[in-house]
Amino acid sequence: MKNFEYFTPTKIIFGEDTHLQTGSLLKSYGAKKVLIHYGGHSAVKSGLLEQIQTSLKEAGISYVTLGGVVPNPHLSLIREGIELCKKENIDFILAVGGGSVIDSAKGIGYGVANPWTDVWNFYLKKETPTDCLPIGVILTIAASGSEMSSSSVVTNEETKQKRGSSKTDLCRPKFAILNPRLTFTLPPYQTASGCVDILMHTMERYFVNMDTLEITDSLSEALMKTVIHNAPILMEEPDNYKARAEVMWAGSLSHNGLTGCGTGSGDWACHQLEHELGGVYDVTHGAGLAALWGSWARYVYTENPGRFAQFASNVLNISQGENDEQNALAGIQAMEDFFHSIHMPVNLHELGLHLTEEEIHDLAFRCSFEDTRTIGSFRKLNRNDMEKIYLMAR
Repeated sequence: MKNFEYFTPTKIIFGEDTHLQTGSLLKSYGAKKVLIHYGGHSAVKSGLLEQIQTSLKEAGISYVTLGGVVPNPHLSLIREGIELCKKENIDFILAVGGGSVIDSAKGIGYGVANPWTDVWNFYLKKETPTDCLPIGVILTIAASGSEMSSSSVVTNEETKQKRGSSKTDLCRPKFAILNPRLTFTLPPYQTASGCVDILMHTMERYFVNMDTLEITDSLSEALMKTVIHNAPILMEEPDNYKARAEVMWAGSLSHNGLTGCGTGSGDWACHQLEHELGGVYDVTHGAGLAALWGSWARYVYTENPGRFAQFASNVLNISQGENDEQNALAGIQAMEDFFHSIHMPVNLHELGLHLTEEEIHDLAFRCSFEDTRTIGSFRKLNRNDMEKIYLMAR
């Protein structure tokens, strides 16, 4: 195992009607004027935005709003938000939505607090932010874990680059309100994609080629089993409060660093491969991960088949076969069967992409940063490896 530091500063307020506490919470953090940042029409149509605005008014807090965040959030809206915050003297950002809204809010927070450079430089890793406007979250989609994480991923729609910012604790939200009822109206596809994202945040840290802590493995395995158990329930019963609550809390725990204690930085190859799909083809993140994972797993498992065999046994309840390799392959297949059971794709064709070899070659070239980097740690992947995985996933 590796030495580690663990820091989780985000205050969690979990349960029914907790979003009604927004005004008093913001007041306790000294907020005077807030940017309410959100996505599409659902926050307005459901009445959630009005309830939040009422709560802020009752607390004597001024606000302005900026909607329009889309999946794979756009850099252009972040830049618009930065200028709006400067103009309105905003001192706190409230993100109302899922990972895309939260990541966009973090980008705005970075841009306002670091006016000496363009915010995109933080995502290109050319600069490191030194401050961030404080952020609070009202979560409406259980998926990304951005409500407790130190990361932000956005898309430059002009260059079609999807990039993650320099990871710092500066952008971790001060608080996150988690009311499972706010996720009841999510479409099944979005719910399922979110469940895959939660699983993958844990699996990226779980599939490492090193000695690990038994307690960290056990936490990770329990978290994955919880999602795998509850995701099919939500496909049949979208208003099942207990299942929504289990998945929502799993989403936060999957990406706050807990499941990476002692495992180093994790693998993250699947995320890097998917980021190129998301940037170029604007696919739903969780669905893109499901479409790639099986091909990645079959390409790398021979580096440590015992790790995949442990996953098959402890997470998917696969009976032990003749050897680790057989068990590993059975676990990979079982995971793909699970993805299918919640109507997620397991290849690019099922994702709706019919890519030529030339397009796949371009994806690998982009993912390798024009053949200048490798990705992954379970097995380091160069541009040729990336291309082979994309081809396997076709």
